[in-house]
Amino acid sequence: MSSSSALSNRESEALLKETKAEALKKCDALVREFAECSTGRTVSIAWACRGQHKALQNCLKQYTSEEAMDIKRREYLAANRKQA
Repeated sequence: MSSSSALSNRESEALLKETKAEALKKCDALVREFAECSTGRTVSIAWACRGQHKALQNCLKQYTSEEAMDIKRREYLAANRKQA
């Protein structure tokens, strides 16, 4: 790495994957609501589950937004600098 404040592509991908998994756990109730609404539907999901989908997306966004990812990157870098 050329800079101590940059992550490698592998580290960035791993951090994003971990962050998305954490977001899904934190939004678990909304994930279940959307899944329940979606069960047995195909095309009608688009309008029948619109509210659940929007609520789920809003929940996930708060944990995976660019600002949230910046915080995660800084935390990751701080932890790794202490170990080095």
